[in-house]
Amino acid sequence: MTEREGNGSSNTTSSPPPDNALPIIGQMSRRTVVKGLGAALGMGAFAVAAAPLLEKRNEMSAAEFMQRHYKVLTDDDKSEIFRRLEEEAKQRYGAEVTIGDQRPQPGVRFGYAINLSLCNGNGKCMEACHRENNHDRTTGQSYIRVFEMPKGTQDLAQGNTGYTHPVPQLDKYYLPVQCFQCDDPPCVDVCPVEATWQEEDGIVVIDYNWCIGCRYCQAACPYHARRFNWKAPQIPANEVNGDQGYLSNRIRPQGVVEKCHFCLHRTRQGRLPACLEACPTGARIFGNLLDPQSTIRWVLANKRCFVLKEELGTRPMMFYFFD
Repeated sequence: MTEREGNGSSNTTSSPPPDNALPIIGQMSRRTVVKGLGAALGMGAFAVAAAPLLEKRNEMSAAEFMQRHYKVLTDDDKSEIFRRLEEEAKQRYGAEVTIGDQRPQPGVRFGYAINLSLCNGNGKCMEACHRENNHDRTTGQSYIRVFEMPKGTQDLAQGNTGYTHPVPQLDKYYLPVQCFQCDDPPCVDVCPVEATWQEEDGIVVIDYNWCIGCRYCQAACPYHARRFNWKAPQIPANEVNGDQGYLSNRIRPQGVVEKCHFCLHRTRQGRLPACLEACPTGARIFGNLLDPQSTIRWVLANKRCFVLKEELGTRPMMFYFFD
């Protein structure tokens, strides 16, 4: 048995937003967004929803505050923004980073499967996520939680994520939970400024510079897979992962929501998610759901797979099975 520590809490121009996108995107400044949100919600609700953005306003440059939505940025816009963010990382964290804009590959729809007969609750996936995605070191944050579950139930309310005893326990099984990249994501529907959306390969992303920190998406997620940055992340210079994606693991600012993105800065370039590479038991399977020769397609065809909270109709792309 092993000891396990407890959980911490294209080079082409982007296409414009769809015709039904909110008119504020790309046409108004974030200041106008906040003002409009205040009028729509009423001052009481507005104070709660917009407070994170207003609190961090003094820490933001004018260029950052007035930055347009990702979907309407040109290649030149992105080059300038990435340069600015790389310079900020150097100034604030003393680290050299490179920020890219990894785009979905044609004919790819990502999916994940986990063999619960092999997962033993060791938590290496959480540790790898913590390091790969530049999480705040003081909180030990990760996009992954591993539930120690009583055998015979899928009710997360009966699970425990704070266990510190040796694993595995004979009367338990272990259930890793992260963003499921739902095919019908409720988090996207509730965002008042369309700061989060689903891309062609199924990954739900967040424009951290457009997020206003209202946390509606966090409340809407039935899997509790989103996190809120209450403070600026603290990361020693020698621990910063410099291989970064604008929509994935770049160091997020204070006052925004974040989540798992299937390590898109890796997976869109043919690599595997960091959590999978770190798993010592081989429990994790990742691949292209549109490729009939992929391992994950074989698993879906030959194993009795299930998803969590299927009755909600979110159609998650994270599957589980037992041998």
